[in-house]
Amino acid sequence: MEGLKKFAQLEERGTTVKTELIAGLTTFMTMAYALAVVPGTLAKAGVPYSGAFAATAISACLATLFAAMANFPFGLGPSLGMNAFFVFSVVLGKGHTWQFALTAVAISGLVLLILTVTKIREKLFNVIPFNLKMAMIAGIGLFITLIGLASAGIVVPGAGTVVALGNLKSPSVFLSLIGIILTGVLMVKNVKGALFWGIILTTIIGFPLGVTKLPTQWDVIPDLTSTTFKFVGMSQILSVEMAITVFTFLFVAIFDTVGTLIGLAGKANLLDENDELPGVTKACLCDSFGTIIAGCLGTSLVGTFVESASGIAEGGKTGLTALTTSVLFFIALFLAPVFVMIPAAATAPVLIIVGLLMVSAIKAVNFDDMTEGLPAFLTIVLMPLTYSIAEGIVFGIISYVGIKVLTNKTKDVTPVMGVLAVLFVLKIAFM
Repeated sequence: MEGLKKFAQLEERGTTVKTELIAGLTTFMTMAYALAVVPGTLAKAGVPYSGAFAATAISACLATLFAAMANFPFGLGPSLGMNAFFVFSVVLGKGHTWQFALTAVAISGLVLLILTVTKIREKLFNVIPFNLKMAMIAGIGLFITLIGLASAGIVVPGAGTVVALGNLKSPSVFLSLIGIILTGVLMVKNVKGALFWGIILTTIIGFPLGVTKLPTQWDVIPDLTSTTFKFVGMSQILSVEMAITVFTFLFVAIFDTVGTLIGLAGKANLLDENDELPGVTKACLCDSFGTIIAGCLGTSLVGTFVESASGIAEGGKTGLTALTTSVLFFIALFLAPVFVMIPAAATAPVLIIVGLLMVSAIKAVNFDDMTEGLPAFLTIVLMPLTYSIAEGIVFGIISYVGIKVLTNKTKDVTPVMGVLAVLFVLKIAFM
């Protein structure tokens, strides 16, 4: 235990074993829905469910274990955004096989690894200006809030409007509202592990409301034989379609990770005096290796989950948080029904409250300077409104460079930021 404390730097980061364990549990609770959603979505593309489930759990377990070894409190797993692109665009939209898509995932992981080892991804992380970094934290807070509101059913697609208020008479929506108030009260009372206990208590309250239900099947046996190493031939690997698919995977993976790492590291107070993340290359290695594993086993690209903010809000600051989450993903391989039993209505309140905690970073943004405030504002609002962290970053960087150049403040624009802005404009114009 002493060796673990020393490795994780618990004292240096002002945390304890108990705090880290609760944080890891909380992160897992808010990520566990991926165990049902990811394989369920992949099954629509023809990927065998049992194999996709096992691949999802194992890749999340191993990628999060890498984060633990790098001493970061982050949970990683197959990205839901990339999962949707995998199924609805690559397979169902363009007519490729799921084996083609898995091959693209594995190739993307290899390219991500190269970009990480050469420290290109680290440069992208460090080059983003302070106000945009703070905007990313706040934007991710709003994005997490929207995910929570949608998951709870409080916000739904509107008839003639973009969004509308959900059915407040629905038992699941009512349970979510109870959970928000209950979890908020626990936080006001400074209850240790308030977010975790909020999930547990809300899940229990869900039984009499008919929202939480006992599993109907307990004997889930992981099976990877149907999805492991199902790659296409060299002719398809060298095709233009493969190149386009891999490029799209890489673009979203790189900039989703940049935004998420900035948001999570900022909330965990891991950024240094230069607003950089020490060891960011190690953090990027986690999703690189995780994505390679995911492609080989049979699931979509791995990324850092924004839901990790729930564990960080519980006080998680070290790799012990990630280690706890990793172990739980391994256990979930054999006890999936127990974890999947937790309804979305019980985890949604935590996401909404975590969104509140993260959006407070907006106070650090300099809105008095229009050349700083406008790009920051666009970053903040477009992350939730486009349902994409990467798109929020794209518009933030383009507007930052554009307004700086047109107002003769080019000294504020680094060469890398200028190149990124040009590449993003070309992407919008030609893709």
